[in-house]
Amino acid sequence: MHSTSDAPPKQTIVERRGALGRIRLDRPKALNSLTLDMVRDIEEAMDRFESDRTIAAVLINGEGERGFCAGGDIRSVHDDGKAGSSAPIDFWGEEYRLNARIARYPKPYVAFMDGIVMGGGAGLSVHGSHRIVTERTRFAMPETGIGFYPDVGGSWFLTRGPGELGTYLALTGEILGAGDVILAGLADYHMPSERFAELAEALAGLSECGAAEVGAAIAAFATEPGPCALAPVRDEIDRLFRFDTVEEIFAALETDDSDFARKTLATLQRKSPLSLKVTLRLLRAGKNAVSLEECLEREFAALKGVMQSHDFYEGVRAAVIDKDRNPKWRPATLDGVTERELAPYFTPRRATVVFRKLRNSLWTSRSSSNASTVSSS
Repeated sequence: MHSTSDAPPKQTIVERRGALGRIRLDRPKALNSLTLDMVRDIEEAMDRFESDRTIAAVLINGEGERGFCAGGDIRSVHDDGKAGSSAPIDFWGEEYRLNARIARYPKPYVAFMDGIVMGGGAGLSVHGSHRIVTERTRFAMPETGIGFYPDVGGSWFLTRGPGELGTYLALTGEILGAGDVILAGLADYHMPSERFAELAEALAGLSECGAAEVGAAIAAFATEPGPCALAPVRDEIDRLFRFDTVEEIFAALETDDSDFARKTLATLQRKSPLSLKVTLRLLRAGKNAVSLEECLEREFAALKGVMQSHDFYEGVRAAVIDKDRNPKWRPATLDGVTERELAPYFTPRRATVVFRKLRNSLWTSRSSSNASTVSSS
């Protein structure tokens, strides 16, 4: 028999402070990267906070100074996928369901996006009602560099910002500072990271805690984020990334003699050609989507292509396992990516139905844990 001390430590801390529900990602050595247990803990906490009339708002943050959340645990996904396990699909299905839950949450959901925010970390924050960046924020959707595509609703939120900024971010994986995250429409406020404890205390002490009151409380701490690196090249981005095929984007970059175009082309040439084409097609479909859920369902359906592809496993190997930063993409060029290679990502399949059932279960049932208590002080 094992004692309770043998149980693995919880990687999500759930508590309340006054009228504030707190969710803290507690895996700092792994940059708070998400596991399935963490996804489930967050969803359970949100359910309990919603049903508790004394909780007026939710605040989520990551422990440690390096990152809010660096995304999903892609090493585990890689290993499980190689072994033929269904665990990656389970993880993504529940993660995407959580993303939809956050976007539709009836109470203010405040995301403190301090440090690294990538991939799944964007899914935990960008869909929230109040999104805060700091001087340490480093935001990116780097999936095309590991043979994947921006998911967690990326084909929705990257197509709702100004011009073609989202297309640029999705294809290049560019890392953004705080000002550019706000410019891209992915955050609302900037504040100094050192004042986080004061903010949490202020939110916990609100006598009324609707969206307007929460916004006013955050605004009291807000400061200017500083210069935006992308602002001077906004027009270039819109002009060069307005096309509906990756080949046209490459051609536009190749015929442009600016330093920005040359650097951007060099960046794109290091990405998976297959991922670039999948990503752009998802983005263009997402631009015409009527809901986040539609985009999540399309992204979920495309996972069959990921699990069957060479590039995802090769990309994770090169970035995370061997760390040689030298992936061997297959196909190696854009010309080699035909409709045959793209078909597994876009052929209608039962996967979409499975995700829809997972998502719908949110509105039709609640875990008995809703009645559980949340630690408070």
